[in-house]
Amino acid sequence: MKQLAEKIKPYLQLLRVGNLAFLAILLYVMEKWVAMPLLHLEKFPEQMPWWVLMLLSLSVVCIAAGGYVINDYFDVKIDRINRPDDMVVTRVISREAAMNWFYVLTAIGVVAGLAVAWWARSWNLLFIYIVIPGLLWFYSASYKRMLLVGNLIVAFISAIVPLLVAIINADYLKHLYNETLAYTPIVGQLFVWLGGFALFSFLLTWAREVVKDIEDVEGDREMECRTMPIVWGETVSKIVVTLLTVATMALIAYLAYFVLPFPMEWSTLTGRFIIFGVMVPLACVLVLLWFARSKRELHTVQQVLKFAMFLGTMFSYVIYINLMA
Repeated sequence: MKQLAEKIKPYLQLLRVGNLAFLAILLYVMEKWVAMPLLHLEKFPEQMPWWVLMLLSLSVVCIAAGGYVINDYFDVKIDRINRPDDMVVTRVISREAAMNWFYVLTAIGVVAGLAVAWWARSWNLLFIYIVIPGLLWFYSASYKRMLLVGNLIVAFISAIVPLLVAIINADYLKHLYNETLAYTPIVGQLFVWLGGFALFSFLLTWAREVVKDIEDVEGDREMECRTMPIVWGETVSKIVVTLLTVATMALIAYLAYFVLPFPMEWSTLTGRFIIFGVMVPLACVLVLLWFARSKRELHTVQQVLKFAMFLGTMFSYVIYINLMA
């Protein structure tokens, strides 16, 4: 059993299985804890059957996994410097095998995504599933080495994930209830609520990508990349991460006090979750960031940011409880 685990471990590492699990959870909670209660409030039945949600999750997970593989394919030289002990491509599998993995995973993801687009009668979704795989390829091949461009592409793709749920529900509703929708705010509500999670994901993913660039500055400089820490320096990069984190905290505070139709007193579940589940972890990120000196410490900042994103996603359950009360 131990030998089997040792053989599987590099492949799990290559595919970033933890990240893929997070994506699947994110899609589930966005549909079940945000979209479904909003539909319920406006007297619409839940639109997305379980098999469509499964296909959607399969499509996103496979395309993301393909993106991780092609990223490692193009980053072989950089990874030899930045993380030689964690390399999988060339050390465990060949570059040719990695490229085949990318093609297979992406093909499965696109086919599953097109099936969802057909069910939802969504041209918007069709466009997304055509563009995103190409964007992941060009990101890995060249864009990630450009100042700001690579960071913004990853942040944009991260923000698209919760918006997929809004797009699918909205387009299917338009297909079923075209004229009726003019008398309800449901489509706008789907995009406002799920768009809030998308903006949260965009800001923190951007911040995390900059932290990763600071951590990987040695290998990136060797390969003549133009990442933010190389062009503007580590201090300016940390200031950017700070501004993005503070902007996220300000956004959450604004939504909590002026937008959410729930009581915001700190003694309520909503208030406590926002303070202790989101604000405190983000404040920890800022403290750890400015004290970080080594790669290990910067990696810890990354992990805390990822944990804060997970907790922010779990706020959807607070929304579910309040909307369904």
